[in-house]
Amino acid sequence: MILGMSLAGFTVLHLIISMIAIGLGFVVAGGMLAANRLPGWTLWFLVLTILTSATGFLFPFTKLLPSHIVALISLALLAIAVYALYAKGLAGIWRTVYVVTAMLALWFNVFVLIAQSFQKVALLNVYAPTGAEPPFAITQGIVLLFFIGLIVLVIRRFKVA
Repeated sequence: MILGMSLAGFTVLHLIISMIAIGLGFVVAGGMLAANRLPGWTLWFLVLTILTSATGFLFPFTKLLPSHIVALISLALLAIAVYALYAKGLAGIWRTVYVVTAMLALWFNVFVLIAQSFQKVALLNVYAPTGAEPPFAITQGIVLLFFIGLIVLVIRRFKVA
């Protein structure tokens, strides 16, 4: 039992939180591309993305896993993003810091989504059963390039009024 739920129930809750966080992240990225802060959407993106990483530590484990390291990095990035947005008001360099850290946190969530998809979806697992095969690496590489491009565009377009 985790938070009063079965492991399966908690897994579904964690997945729902993660998927909503990813969706909100793309809404927030779109807002930044249009030079719009979208404060409500942004707050929920940050809260749910933090919750995604935090709930990952509630699953039973006996040793530190790569997913925990990703979650720790993501939480550090999110702490910086929250500080840049709410404490520093995106002033000066903090706008760029916010964009980079928030979008990297989104990328980490998408990275984990892809990794989990290759592990759990039979159609994908056939092509990369261990996660070390070229289809997995190529997919992650393409997504990484997409996020690098997105971050560069957002830095150029997201201007704070």
